[in-house]
Amino acid sequence: MGELRDLASPFVASGPSGVAVRTRFKKLTPDDGKVLRLMGGHLGSLASKDLKARCRDGLEHSAETWAGRKRGLTALSSSRWAGSITKATHDQWALARRCQLAHIQNLEAGIRTIEQRLSQPVGQKGAKRAPGGYRSRREWHAKSRRLRVLEDRLSAARADREAGVVHVVRGGKQLARTRHHLDEAGFTKGEWRRGWEAERWFCQADGESGKRYGNETIRISPEGEVSIKLPAPLAYLANAPYGRYVLACRVVFAHRGGEWADRVAADRAVAYRIHLDTGRDRWYLTASWQTPVTPAIPIEAALAHGVIGVDMNADHLAAWQLDVHGNPTGAPRRFFYDLSGTAEHRDAQVRHALTRLLYWARDCGVRAIAVEDLDFAAEKTREKHGRKKRFRQLISGMPTGKLRARLSSMAVQTGVVVIAVDPAYTSRWGAQHWQKPLTSTTRKTTRHDAAAVAIGRRAQGHPIRRRTAPPPAHRSDEQGHRTVQADRRVPGCEGTRPRIPGPRTRSVGAGRGANAGNQNAQHRPGRSAEHEFWQQDSLPLSL
Repeated sequence: MGELRDLASPFVASGPSGVAVRTRFKKLTPDDGKVLRLMGGHLGSLASKDLKARCRDGLEHSAETWAGRKRGLTALSSSRWAGSITKATHDQWALARRCQLAHIQNLEAGIRTIEQRLSQPVGQKGAKRAPGGYRSRREWHAKSRRLRVLEDRLSAARADREAGVVHVVRGGKQLARTRHHLDEAGFTKGEWRRGWEAERWFCQADGESGKRYGNETIRISPEGEVSIKLPAPLAYLANAPYGRYVLACRVVFAHRGGEWADRVAADRAVAYRIHLDTGRDRWYLTASWQTPVTPAIPIEAALAHGVIGVDMNADHLAAWQLDVHGNPTGAPRRFFYDLSGTAEHRDAQVRHALTRLLYWARDCGVRAIAVEDLDFAAEKTREKHGRKKRFRQLISGMPTGKLRARLSSMAVQTGVVVIAVDPAYTSRWGAQHWQKPLTSTTRKTTRHDAAAVAIGRRAQGHPIRRRTAPPPAHRSDEQGHRTVQADRRVPGCEGTRPRIPGPRTRSVGAGRGANAGNQNAQHRPGRSAEHEFWQQDSLPLSL
């Protein structure tokens, strides 16, 4: 048996540090839509130019170049619009650098795998932790050519990173590539053009604490009145003093509206973003603000009332409630979701499944939910899994990051604590030690249900393996193998029963053989003579 890798200790996941809520602009007038389009297009062109300048600076960027760019944008918009544009530019450049590093690491992993498999003979079987050789000479030749391609890509990516060169597409690379496949995407040229322009617009402003209603650029009163500071070239469109434009509609936040109103009334910072959904032809407003991080409670206090172990799968969440001793109670639950369709549909499906899970946890009186700390970043490469295309698609489709972020933010609102555990061997050991014992004539336990039990026990600090069963009546295999769950290095885990003073027969308990040699003591009174006493000497055990 191979060596097991070290397992990380479970920990309480940190809560969210920000909030974002969205609402729709209803009953906009044609003039309102025209002003929003002109403003978004003008600021979007400035953002594109600023991003180009930032990418051109590369690693030579400094505070002086940042200030120079901001001064140039201030003359064409305003100081606050210029600050929002430059901040968004730096965030986008930093994100591109992180993605570039992840791409380089992915290429390096693929190259190592191919080189290892090419070094082995054709048809060589792989071990448990190392893949073997390729199946045929044809596949070996194709992979050797792919190795050269990956090496060229890696050298180019490393050169770009050393030079500080990043490749960013404002509006999204996926939408840009859709332009060449309009029939497959179901778009006309005009529809694609409107969506492309809308994605490249810029209409977002950072909040400022102490300013009126928490934002001077896009100001929204507690009553829902929206007032926007127009850029200098569009000041002629203003319908309010100081170059501002007031929309004809009022906005209402259905979700967390009270929290938003309290911040606005107290002049605390709130950031806003206005964007257009070209598919529905609707304008939306997103408000976001920072929240103090909820202090993490001790894991012992979170587990005081048990835990619910959750195993995430491609189409459902498998959950099982465990008591404080790590024993499954009740019946397992499954919360299904559908990850096909658009990103909005997938996100809604995940939110609905998590809502049902949290409500069930609250009804059970449990304050902790245990989930796996999954990260498939290094598990999705085609070089590692080879021809297992369906498996690669399966793990690629699991929304691990989105589910973790959603669960952490939604759990805070319901008073539930999220505990992250090491995902190693949970499915394997859960199926090995819990699937069969938890299966009955009226309940069929799946591997996912057993994995949920394993996850919950690991969060509680209990071993996944079940308690050691007592030894059989004799040493033959008539009663089956012992379900010993202790580690093989634990002293006495497979030893014989210790010597217990008492009778030699197992039908009499220990400590009850004091009169075993007295034959009179084994009969009821009156059976033998009153003064008769008979004693048999014990036979020698050896000669």
